[in-house]
Amino acid sequence: MTAVIDKPVSKPGRWQAPPRPAWEEEPSRAGLAGKGLALTLACFAILFPLWIVVVTSLSSRKTIDEAGGLVMVPKGITFIAYRELLSGGQVTRATVISLLVTLIGTLFSMTVSVLCAYGLSRTGSLGHRWILMTLLATMFFSAGLIPTYLLVQTLGLTDTYLALILPSAVSVFNILVLRGFFMGISQELVDSARIDGAGDFRILWQIVVPLSRAVIAVITLFYAVGYWSAWFNASLYLNDQDMMPLQNVMIQLVQKQEAPVGLGQAIKTGQLSGLAVQMAVMVMALLPVAVLSPFVQKHFKKGMLTGAVKG
Repeated sequence: MTAVIDKPVSKPGRWQAPPRPAWEEEPSRAGLAGKGLALTLACFAILFPLWIVVVTSLSSRKTIDEAGGLVMVPKGITFIAYRELLSGGQVTRATVISLLVTLIGTLFSMTVSVLCAYGLSRTGSLGHRWILMTLLATMFFSAGLIPTYLLVQTLGLTDTYLALILPSAVSVFNILVLRGFFMGISQELVDSARIDGAGDFRILWQIVVPLSRAVIAVITLFYAVGYWSAWFNASLYLNDQDMMPLQNVMIQLVQKQEAPVGLGQAIKTGQLSGLAVQMAVMVMALLPVAVLSPFVQKHFKKGMLTGAVKG
């Protein structure tokens, strides 16, 4: 008879979690202080030049002359530069042109982009694969500046405001982002709407667009900033100075030192500082983007990440 010897049961040791990477560890007080200092310096580096621009635009000629140029500490506030710029001269006209081009161009670009992205997101649509490949090819191969100019000239778009919209109306990248978001929408919702008799336009307007407000807000901001900041198309396709948008007037004022129409006499007589006018035009060019960005910021992260992941 063989004796059975019971083996001692070893007690299991305490389970230890695998070590985490250094960037996932709880930051120390020194680390938190360093991050706070870095963020503070970054904010200062961004806001300080903006502060100088705004203060200089609100300073009198005497204050600017005493400071020897750009003003960092305000000594009295005057709105003479803005009052003269918005008194109905070239800058006022250029501001209205930029606003109209931005509004009309953004509406047109968003309409085309949303329709194209929705069609490409439906895998059974006619020729969607070939259209998608053609759009992707345009991201890597371009006709070039001269063929584009000849095309605009042949179509009779030179010296027209359409030349500021049509050559850059559609961005393939924005279409792909919208397409990726649309493809992530539940197909059951679309199928149920079709069973109820809804067509593609009704599905797009009442189902797809409301569910895609985040990404649509982000793409709208992209287009709006692009139109508002654009200057190259105007310098290339427009010859009439009265048709120039605000960005081109700012280039003439800052780089070429050309005073806007109606302000030359005020600058020569000493009533107005040319530097204050330059800074005021810069503030006017930055103001719309600075006002719109906070309203779209809450949608920015959600729209871009969701569209990129689901694409």
